[in-house]
Amino acid sequence: MEIVILKNKQALGEIAAHRGAELIRKAILDGGMANIIVATGASQFEMLNELVKEDVDWSKVTAFHLDEYIGISEMHPASFRKYLKERFVDIVSPKMFHYVNGEINPDEECKILGNLISKHPIDVAFVGIGENSHLAFNDPPADFETEEAYLVVTLNEACRRQQLGEGWFPTISDVPEKAISMSIKQIMKSKAIICCVPDLRKAEAVKKTVEGSILPAIPASIMRCHEVVWLYLDKDSASMLS
Repeated sequence: MEIVILKNKQALGEIAAHRGAELIRKAILDGGMANIIVATGASQFEMLNELVKEDVDWSKVTAFHLDEYIGISEMHPASFRKYLKERFVDIVSPKMFHYVNGEINPDEECKILGNLISKHPIDVAFVGIGENSHLAFNDPPADFETEEAYLVVTLNEACRRQQLGEGWFPTISDVPEKAISMSIKQIMKSKAIICCVPDLRKAEAVKKTVEGSILPAIPASIMRCHEVVWLYLDKDSASMLS
Protein backbone atom coordinates (compact mmCIF):
# COMPACT_ATOMS: atom_id res chain seq x y z
CA MET A 1 0.00 0.00 0.00
CA GLU A 2 1.41 3.37 -1.04
CA ILE A 3 0.27 6.15 1.30
CA VAL A 4 0.12 9.67 -0.11
CA ILE A 5 -0.61 12.56 2.26
CA LEU A 6 -1.77 15.83 0.69
CA LYS A 7 -2.24 19.26 2.23
CA ASN A 8 -6.01 19.37 1.76
CA LYS A 9 -9.03 17.68 0.16
CA GLN A 10 -8.69 19.57 -3.11
CA ALA A 11 -5.10 18.42 -3.63
CA LEU A 12 -6.10 14.89 -2.63
CA GLY A 13 -8.84 14.84 -5.26
CA GLU A 14 -6.57 16.17 -8.00
CA ILE A 15 -3.72 13.72 -7.41
CA ALA A 16 -5.95 10.68 -6.89
CA ALA A 17 -7.99 11.43 -10.02
CA HIS A 18 -4.84 11.92 -12.08
CA ARG A 19 -3.41 8.60 -10.92
CA GLY A 20 -6.70 6.85 -11.63
CA ALA A 21 -6.95 8.39 -15.08
CA GLU A 22 -3.41 7.24 -15.89
CA LEU A 23 -4.41 3.67 -15.01
CA ILE A 24 -7.58 3.89 -17.10
CA ARG A 25 -5.68 5.24 -20.11
CA LYS A 26 -3.12 2.44 -19.77
CA ALA A 27 -5.85 -0.20 -19.67
CA ILE A 28 -7.41 1.26 -22.82
CA LEU A 29 -4.01 1.39 -24.53
CA ASP A 30 -3.22 -2.21 -23.58
CA GLY A 31 -6.62 -3.81 -24.16
CA GLY A 32 -8.79 -1.38 -26.06
CA MET A 33 -11.12 -0.87 -23.09
CA ALA A 34 -11.20 -0.35 -19.34
CA ASN A 35 -13.46 -1.53 -16.53
CA ILE A 36 -13.72 0.49 -13.34
CA ILE A 37 -15.57 0.63 -10.01
CA VAL A 38 -16.88 3.99 -8.79
CA ALA A 39 -17.73 4.80 -5.17
CA THR A 40 -19.89 7.50 -3.61
CA GLY A 41 -20.08 9.46 -0.37
CA ALA A 42 -18.58 12.74 0.78
CA SER A 43 -15.04 11.31 0.53
CA GLN A 44 -15.35 11.09 -3.25
CA PHE A 45 -16.56 14.63 -4.02
CA GLU A 46 -13.20 16.16 -4.88
CA MET A 47 -11.82 13.10 -6.66
CA LEU A 48 -14.85 12.70 -8.94
CA ASN A 49 -14.90 16.42 -9.66
CA GLU A 50 -11.34 16.12 -10.99
CA LEU A 51 -11.74 12.70 -12.65
CA VAL A 52 -14.41 13.96 -15.03
CA LYS A 53 -11.96 16.65 -16.24
CA GLU A 54 -9.28 14.12 -17.16
CA ASP A 55 -8.46 13.26 -20.77
CA VAL A 56 -9.98 9.78 -20.95
CA ASP A 57 -11.85 8.12 -23.82
CA TRP A 58 -14.90 7.33 -21.71
CA SER A 59 -16.61 5.64 -24.68
CA LYS A 60 -14.26 2.72 -23.99
CA VAL A 61 -14.96 2.54 -20.25
CA THR A 62 -17.47 0.27 -18.49
CA ALA A 63 -18.17 1.21 -14.89
CA PHE A 64 -19.72 -0.60 -11.95
CA HIS A 65 -21.47 0.92 -8.97
CA LEU A 66 -20.11 -0.10 -5.55
CA ASP A 67 -23.21 -0.11 -3.35
CA GLU A 68 -26.74 1.21 -2.82
CA TYR A 69 -29.39 1.35 -0.13
CA ILE A 70 -32.30 -1.05 -0.37
CA GLY A 71 -35.72 0.55 -0.66
CA ILE A 72 -35.02 4.18 -1.57
CA SER A 73 -35.93 5.84 -4.84
CA GLU A 74 -33.36 6.94 -7.41
CA MET A 75 -34.71 10.45 -6.82
CA HIS A 76 -34.04 10.37 -3.07
CA PRO A 77 -31.32 12.91 -2.12
CA ALA A 78 -29.24 10.08 -0.56
CA SER A 79 -29.53 7.73 -3.55
CA PHE A 80 -26.12 6.67 -4.77
CA ARG A 81 -27.58 6.21 -8.26
CA LYS A 82 -28.61 9.86 -8.22
CA TYR A 83 -25.18 10.85 -6.89
CA LEU A 84 -23.30 9.01 -9.64
CA LYS A 85 -25.66 10.02 -12.43
CA GLU A 86 -25.23 13.70 -11.61
CA ARG A 87 -21.53 13.73 -10.69
CA PHE A 88 -20.15 11.20 -13.15
CA VAL A 89 -22.36 9.41 -15.69
CA ASP A 90 -24.16 12.42 -17.18
CA ILE A 91 -20.87 14.29 -17.48
CA VAL A 92 -18.58 11.72 -19.13
CA SER A 93 -21.09 9.32 -20.75
CA PRO A 94 -19.16 6.05 -20.31
CA LYS A 95 -19.73 3.14 -22.66
CA MET A 96 -21.81 1.46 -19.96
CA PHE A 97 -22.60 2.15 -16.32
CA HIS A 98 -24.03 -0.70 -14.25
CA TYR A 99 -25.99 0.82 -11.38
CA VAL A 100 -27.02 -1.08 -8.27
CA ASN A 101 -30.82 -0.93 -8.12
CA GLY A 102 -32.08 -1.16 -4.55
CA GLU A 103 -35.73 -0.95 -5.56
CA ILE A 104 -36.05 -4.44 -7.05
CA ASN A 105 -35.59 -7.89 -5.51
CA PRO A 106 -32.15 -7.52 -3.90
CA ASP A 107 -31.15 -11.17 -4.23
CA GLU A 108 -31.94 -11.11 -7.94
CA GLU A 109 -30.07 -7.83 -8.37
CA CYS A 110 -27.01 -9.35 -6.70
CA LYS A 111 -27.12 -12.28 -9.14
CA ILE A 112 -27.51 -10.02 -12.17
CA LEU A 113 -24.63 -7.75 -11.15
CA GLY A 114 -22.44 -10.68 -10.15
CA ASN A 115 -22.89 -12.23 -13.58
CA LEU A 116 -22.08 -8.93 -15.30
CA ILE A 117 -18.95 -8.12 -13.33
CA SER A 118 -17.61 -11.66 -13.80
CA LYS A 119 -17.31 -10.80 -17.50
CA HIS A 120 -15.54 -7.49 -16.87
CA PRO A 121 -12.24 -7.83 -14.97
CA ILE A 122 -11.77 -4.57 -13.09
CA ASP A 123 -8.78 -2.41 -13.96
CA VAL A 124 -9.28 0.33 -11.36
CA ALA A 125 -11.48 0.51 -8.25
CA PHE A 126 -12.14 3.93 -6.74
CA VAL A 127 -13.14 3.44 -3.10
CA GLY A 128 -13.21 5.14 0.30
CA ILE A 129 -13.13 4.04 3.93
CA GLY A 130 -16.00 4.53 6.38
CA GLU A 131 -15.73 5.97 9.87
CA ASN A 132 -16.11 2.40 11.18
CA SER A 133 -13.43 1.20 8.72
CA HIS A 134 -16.00 -0.26 6.35
CA LEU A 135 -15.07 -0.91 2.73
CA ALA A 136 -18.06 -0.35 0.47
CA PHE A 137 -20.97 -1.24 2.79
CA ASN A 138 -19.07 -4.17 4.30
CA ASP A 139 -19.36 -3.14 7.94
CA PRO A 140 -17.30 -4.90 10.63
CA PRO A 141 -17.06 -7.79 10.97
CA ALA A 142 -16.84 -8.03 7.19
CA ASP A 143 -17.09 -11.26 5.24
CA PHE A 144 -13.59 -11.82 3.83
CA GLU A 145 -14.43 -15.28 2.47
CA THR A 146 -17.59 -15.10 0.34
CA GLU A 147 -17.09 -15.54 -3.38
CA GLU A 148 -20.33 -13.69 -4.18
CA ALA A 149 -19.62 -10.45 -6.02
CA TYR A 150 -22.55 -8.54 -4.48
CA LEU A 151 -24.24 -9.09 -1.11
CA VAL A 152 -27.28 -7.98 0.82
CA VAL A 153 -25.87 -6.44 4.00
CA THR A 154 -27.22 -5.00 7.24
CA LEU A 155 -25.81 -1.58 8.10
CA ASN A 156 -24.61 -1.21 11.66
CA GLU A 157 -25.33 1.75 13.93
CA ALA A 158 -21.99 3.47 13.30
CA CYS A 159 -22.43 3.27 9.55
CA ARG A 160 -25.98 4.62 9.70
CA ARG A 161 -24.90 7.47 11.97
CA GLN A 162 -22.17 8.40 9.49
CA GLN A 163 -24.78 8.75 6.73
CA LEU A 164 -26.87 10.93 9.05
CA GLY A 165 -23.83 13.01 10.03
CA GLU A 166 -22.93 13.65 6.40
CA GLY A 167 -26.37 15.17 5.90
CA TRP A 168 -27.91 12.58 3.59
CA PHE A 169 -30.91 11.89 5.89
CA PRO A 170 -32.94 14.06 8.31
CA THR A 171 -33.08 11.52 11.17
CA ILE A 172 -31.43 8.20 12.05
CA SER A 173 -34.75 6.41 11.55
CA ASP A 174 -34.73 7.56 7.92
CA VAL A 175 -31.41 5.80 7.20
CA PRO A 176 -32.08 2.38 5.62
CA GLU A 177 -30.99 -0.65 7.60
CA LYS A 178 -30.07 -2.73 4.56
CA ALA A 179 -28.10 -2.24 1.37
CA ILE A 180 -26.58 -4.07 -1.57
CA SER A 181 -22.78 -3.96 -1.48
CA MET A 182 -19.95 -5.24 -3.60
CA SER A 183 -18.11 -7.88 -1.59
CA ILE A 184 -14.61 -7.61 -0.18
CA LYS A 185 -13.25 -10.35 -2.46
CA GLN A 186 -14.72 -8.69 -5.55
CA ILE A 187 -13.12 -5.36 -4.68
CA MET A 188 -9.81 -7.13 -4.08
CA LYS A 189 -9.93 -8.68 -7.56
CA SER A 190 -9.34 -5.21 -9.03
CA LYS A 191 -5.95 -4.79 -10.69
CA ALA A 192 -5.47 -1.46 -8.87
CA ILE A 193 -7.26 0.35 -6.06
CA ILE A 194 -7.44 4.12 -5.57
CA CYS A 195 -8.65 4.84 -2.03
CA CYS A 196 -9.53 8.44 -1.09
CA VAL A 197 -10.03 9.25 2.60
CA PRO A 198 -10.16 12.93 3.64
CA ASP A 199 -11.38 14.51 6.91
CA LEU A 200 -10.52 14.32 10.60
CA ARG A 201 -13.53 12.10 11.33
CA LYS A 202 -11.81 9.33 9.34
CA ALA A 203 -8.48 9.56 11.22
CA GLU A 204 -9.13 6.68 13.62
CA ALA A 205 -10.35 4.42 10.82
CA VAL A 206 -7.24 5.27 8.77
CA LYS A 207 -4.96 4.47 11.70
CA LYS A 208 -6.65 1.08 12.21
CA THR A 209 -6.54 0.35 8.47
CA VAL A 210 -2.85 1.15 8.14
CA GLU A 211 -1.42 0.16 11.53
CA GLY A 212 -3.89 -2.33 13.01
CA SER A 213 -4.25 -6.04 12.39
CA ILE A 214 -5.68 -7.32 9.13
CA LEU A 215 -8.98 -8.80 10.21
CA PRO A 216 -12.75 -8.59 9.55
CA ALA A 217 -13.22 -6.17 12.46
CA ILE A 218 -11.26 -3.64 10.36
CA PRO A 219 -12.66 -4.32 6.86
CA ALA A 220 -10.45 -1.79 5.03
CA SER A 221 -7.31 -3.40 6.47
CA ILE A 222 -7.64 -6.12 3.82
CA MET A 223 -6.33 -3.66 1.24
CA ARG A 224 -2.86 -4.13 2.72
CA CYS A 225 -2.94 -7.61 1.13
CA HIS A 226 -3.35 -6.11 -2.35
CA GLU A 227 -0.24 -5.43 -4.41
CA VAL A 228 -1.39 -2.20 -6.10
CA VAL A 229 -3.14 0.23 -3.74
CA TRP A 230 -2.80 3.98 -3.36
CA LEU A 231 -4.25 5.43 -0.15
CA TYR A 232 -4.75 9.17 -0.53
CA LEU A 233 -5.12 11.14 2.71
CA ASP A 234 -5.23 14.77 3.73
CA LYS A 235 -3.46 16.10 6.83
CA ASP A 236 -6.59 15.61 8.94
CA SER A 237 -7.27 11.98 8.04
CA ALA A 238 -3.56 11.17 8.44
CA SER A 239 -3.26 12.95 11.79
CA MET A 240 -3.33 9.82 13.98
CA LEU A 241 -0.76 7.84 12.03
CA SER A 242 2.37 7.14 14.04
